[in-house]
Amino acid sequence: MLPGKRILLIVGGGIAAYKALELVRRLRERGAAVRVVLTRGGAEFVTPLSFSTLSGDKTFTDLFDLKDEAEIGHIQLSREADLVVVRPRRRTCSPRWRTALRNDLASTVLMATDKTVLVAPAMNVRMWEHPATMRNVATLRADGVRFVGPDEGDMACGEFGPGRMAEPEAIADAIERILPGLHGASLAGRHVLITAGPTYEPIDPVRYIANRSSGKQGHALARVAKDMGAKVTLVSGPTNLPDMPGVTTIKVETATDMLDAALAALPVDVAICAAAVADWRAAHQAAQKLKKEDGQTGLNLALARNPDILATLAAPGARRPTLVIGFAAETETIITHAQAKLSRKGADWIVANDVSPDTGIMGGDHTEVHLVSATGVEDWPAMGKDEMAAKLLARAAEALHAMQLAAE
Repeated sequence: MLPGKRILLIVGGGIAAYKALELVRRLRERGAAVRVVLTRGGAEFVTPLSFSTLSGDKTFTDLFDLKDEAEIGHIQLSREADLVVVRPRRRTCSPRWRTALRNDLASTVLMATDKTVLVAPAMNVRMWEHPATMRNVATLRADGVRFVGPDEGDMACGEFGPGRMAEPEAIADAIERILPGLHGASLAGRHVLITAGPTYEPIDPVRYIANRSSGKQGHALARVAKDMGAKVTLVSGPTNLPDMPGVTTIKVETATDMLDAALAALPVDVAICAAAVADWRAAHQAAQKLKKEDGQTGLNLALARNPDILATLAAPGARRPTLVIGFAAETETIITHAQAKLSRKGADWIVANDVSPDTGIMGGDHTEVHLVSATGVEDWPAMGKDEMAAKLLARAAEALHAMQLAAE
């Protein structure tokens, strides 16, 4: 599935470095050419000779190799690859390799590359969950860096939780989904509209009706669509996620505002309604903060129905997008609800997932979805939200191409 593709693999220190050997083997089995940059820390766990034997190419370790740098080797390494894959220690999950000058080959290559970067983190669970790491990961995602894993499980340090490096087979699968151009998965010349995040429906100047959506899935879709060459308009409800360069981001709060912004973005080729829009709003917003009175035991709040953004965009008409995709976040009878939503809203596809509290999907970095269409239901395996975005948009690109051929 990867014939002729060139992968640059950067391997840092840590016990999980040994898994990178198996990753090289898996990538070679799929037809990819692999070059390895091994850090000094990585070489404490796995030898350069092991990587050279499996890759059939030189393993690069030293920034100041006279022969390589006479040819400006760090630039060549960073530009000749189709994809850069990083198996890092905690330090690499930091924006520093995008903003600071370092004297090691791995960091210099990362700073010099103009290619997509896929990171497969591996670290102690408390390191991964540390707020500083989470902030750094959010910044890197905003810069277009993709992530696969980490997985949850037992660690060499004896602790349990998220932090294990994703298995080599899963990383190879992610590479197949992410590499631009695979299976004709290009969105060059297309305009993609994406809604993301929650909506806030005010009750009074202080309080509002909302939900737990983080906006991560919608922002992942925007990043991937941009990388696939699309013009991207992201209409986002309130989130803590940074804006992305190359993406037109329109920030809104209410469902009505989101609908107005989505309609203003038309015409588009693809509309993906990933936002968790509040179904209801306060029928009358109080001008002042509602106060509880002495002896008051309850409050009756009249609600009005919000506009249906997905159904509005999917309605027949000259400005209907060629492909309309909705999301169904459910807590029970997932497929049944999604199929009913597909019929009721007039969408082409519905992406359904279980957002029950014990799944960790709402607000988390992973998801497990079912793609529901008029032709049936596809059950997709659990994967990162970036990976899911890449798979969905590759499918969308193929569908648009098929529709274009049929029209011709």
